[in-house]
Amino acid sequence: MMAIVYTTLPDEGVASEICKQIVSERLAGCCNIFKIKSIYTWQGNIESGDEVGVIIKTKKSLYQRLKDRLKELHPYKVPPIILIDVAEINEAYWKWLNEVTLDEMER
Repeated sequence: MMAIVYTTLPDEGVASEICKQIVSERLAGCCNIFKIKSIYTWQGNIESGDEVGVIIKTKKSLYQRLKDRLKELHPYKVPPIILIDVAEINEAYWKWLNEVTLDEMER
């Protein structure tokens, strides 16, 4: 089953490096990086700032390993690592995702 993992990072440079790392480790097939404006509560204050959002396309069976790796690489004290289950996916994309990510024997 496919899964989407969503996170935010401080800038495109950090996001690119982390995405290259997890894709090269075959924990994800693809990452999408996009600029966002975030408004959030931190240490009792309302904060806002520019960040980048990252959508990571992976297999649900790789989620725990990907989450652990993101925790190692993520610069935030409290990294957002959010799993989104995918209800449907076109067959060709699923086939590609299976080919480019780790399989059961490699874990």
